[in-house]
Amino acid sequence: MAKFTELPAYSKLKELSENPLDLTKKGVLSPKRLDQMIAEGLGLKLFYSSERVDESVLEALFQLAGQANAVEKMHCMQAGETVNKIEGLESENRPALHTAMRDFFDDCEQTPKAKEATKLAYDECEKLKIFLEEIGDRFTHLVQIGIGGSDLGPRAIYLGLKAYQKPERKIHFISNVDPDDAASVVEQVDLSKTLFVIVSKSGSTLETLTNEAYIVDRLKKAGLNPQNHLVAVTGKGSPMADPGKSLQSFYIWEYVGGRYSVTSMVGGVTLAFALGMDRFLDFLRGASAMDKHAKTPDPKTNLPLLAALLGIWNRNFLGHHTCAIIPYSQALSRFPAHLQQLDMESNGKHIDKEGHPVEFETGPIIWGEPGTNGQHSFYQLIHQGTTLLPLEFIGFVNSQYNADVVYKGTSSQEKLLSNLIAQSIGLATGQKNDNLNKDFTGNRPNSVLLANRLDPYTLGLILSYYEHKVDFQGFIWNINSFDQEGVQLGKVLALKMIDQFAAKRENKPVDEKTFPLGAAFLKHLT
Repeated sequence: MAKFTELPAYSKLKELSENPLDLTKKGVLSPKRLDQMIAEGLGLKLFYSSERVDESVLEALFQLAGQANAVEKMHCMQAGETVNKIEGLESENRPALHTAMRDFFDDCEQTPKAKEATKLAYDECEKLKIFLEEIGDRFTHLVQIGIGGSDLGPRAIYLGLKAYQKPERKIHFISNVDPDDAASVVEQVDLSKTLFVIVSKSGSTLETLTNEAYIVDRLKKAGLNPQNHLVAVTGKGSPMADPGKSLQSFYIWEYVGGRYSVTSMVGGVTLAFALGMDRFLDFLRGASAMDKHAKTPDPKTNLPLLAALLGIWNRNFLGHHTCAIIPYSQALSRFPAHLQQLDMESNGKHIDKEGHPVEFETGPIIWGEPGTNGQHSFYQLIHQGTTLLPLEFIGFVNSQYNADVVYKGTSSQEKLLSNLIAQSIGLATGQKNDNLNKDFTGNRPNSVLLANRLDPYTLGLILSYYEHKVDFQGFIWNINSFDQEGVQLGKVLALKMIDQFAAKRENKPVDEKTFPLGAAFLKHLT
């Protein structure tokens, strides 16, 4: 496989990046350009006229995708080929089959590995449906306990769809091992009517098991049998898959990474409890539809591939280090946090799939908050700071609740959209002023992803769109987007520190030779 920097289109793009399009020039960002630079599919519109690209850049980016076999690699991933691997080095060596978790609808994959994974996922959905019927209205609260992908994705999607939840249901999350996190949640619930969903694929995640122990202790102190209030979401055969400890166990598999797992039972139990099974399936249906769309061969109409290429142009050729995700929807308040993990854990890599150090920048720093709040927070730096920050806006034509008011001639939703559009245009074109304090240099690249309304199907589309944007960038960079070795070092050192805390608690000598820096810190924690 040719290195990213050795692809023929790379040199052409390097040349083009020396004189990128100036969006501030009169007539460049025109109505005609806006109309021409829209990609549409499945009810989504991607506006990219405010990106610093012209036809020459786009053509070279499309050639880059072809030379990297990006769409072919997407087909291979969804078919269940072993894409999570690094040649010549110890690695996980397995498929990445998050798409199989929702491949129940149209044009299903027919390869044996994908079909087997889909059947297993479908069986878990059927088991979940029966479980929800059995518990009926016994529980009014559900608390999901997990960390990383077992929290960020489910939390973001639940909040995004909270407008559609059953009125008698309330959802809470515990992720941090900080004891105040768990204590504050427990104070909000009636333990006798609360279901606790414990999520850990390995069944050995220390933070999650610690929080589970806290909940078990609180249930016992309340005179309740923990087994009647616990559900496990874990790998089959893990320590947590014990029928004597919980009402039910739901299974997940090694070929589904945590950050890609929200459409599996990791998110499924909580979302189906909150929304109902039908709405959860609508969410899966949307994600699956985008999976099929991601196999579209033409990069000009393949939404996640086009987004990936625009991101590569900004990252590798214009030299931008970050990307802000700004949803103009309060319901998506935690969606940027999920995308932060999805992108940075997937593509924050320093070697390629042949085990060689890369000679280019890989994943950008992802961050974001909802608009219009951000306009009164960090937009000052975005407009007039010395660091140029690309943005990806997300917006909706209609609100979720259809509860609005007309004030001074427009509704709240119209004001929200007005701000989104104004920011996209203003960041691109800037504004000249003889008073330098009021001068805006513009050329801040940005795009707008627009949908009609944020509902379960649409959020499934958007989730899958971003998953595949990340996947495509990894394919083109020829890095492994599906492992996360960078998470491990901190865990190893934390365990050494925990051993020192345990020794101190038991009034035993702290082993300063094994971890001297930890012991030095420990002296200052008294």
